[in-house]
Amino acid sequence: MNLAIDIGNTSCKAGVYTLSRKEYIIRHDWPDDNLIEDIINRFPVKRAILSSVRKSESPLTGSLENAGIPTVLLSFKTPLPFRLQYESPETLGADRIAAVAGAHNLFGNRDVLIIDAGTAVTYDMLSSANVYVGGNISPGLGMRFRALNEFTGNLPLVSRSDSFGNLGVNTTEAIRSGVQSGLIFEINDYIRTLKNNYYELKIIITGGDGEYLSGKVDQEHEFIPDLVINGLNYILNYNA
Repeated sequence: MNLAIDIGNTSCKAGVYTLSRKEYIIRHDWPDDNLIEDIINRFPVKRAILSSVRKSESPLTGSLENAGIPTVLLSFKTPLPFRLQYESPETLGADRIAAVAGAHNLFGNRDVLIIDAGTAVTYDMLSSANVYVGGNISPGLGMRFRALNEFTGNLPLVSRSDSFGNLGVNTTEAIRSGVQSGLIFEINDYIRTLKNNYYELKIIITGGDGEYLSGKVDQEHEFIPDLVINGLNYILNYNA
């Protein structure tokens, strides 16, 4: 069985797979040794792959080594089923690589835009020639709310809500509408703009805020919550 681990900025997700079939998914606020111990006590894990966006080495690496589980630490040097066309591949986040891999597994030989709405919002483009051609990074919803609070003297910290209008009638509503509408407009316009060059563009939305934003975006798309973790398993199988 395969173990795929994605360590993000705010949480950690782990998935257990039999080849490409997902058996188990768990989400933790913080990666620790107990996560690995719990999983290997439940499942006969034979190999693992780990992706992390954090600068420090993951504490899980040692746990996997101690358990005798061969582990792929995902980076731009890892053999991939698509080609990276990026001027600084060493700066490309492993989570972005995994998301593109997940898209390639599902929609290889198609033009695909992957929108991962987490702490940051990333836009990544996989061409029908199976080439990662680049992407963009933008602040996520939570980061936008915090920025208005932290970099101003009087604006309150506001959280997202399903209830917001086009124009706020008080400061809280003005912030909520401005932040949420702004990101929704951004996503819709990215899609419209890229469709001018990629006419049969497939759109995937994923990430912690992905389900929420998926219900607000008016462009045709597919919401795939486990795209990154599935992509990690796909890369692990590719490297078997």
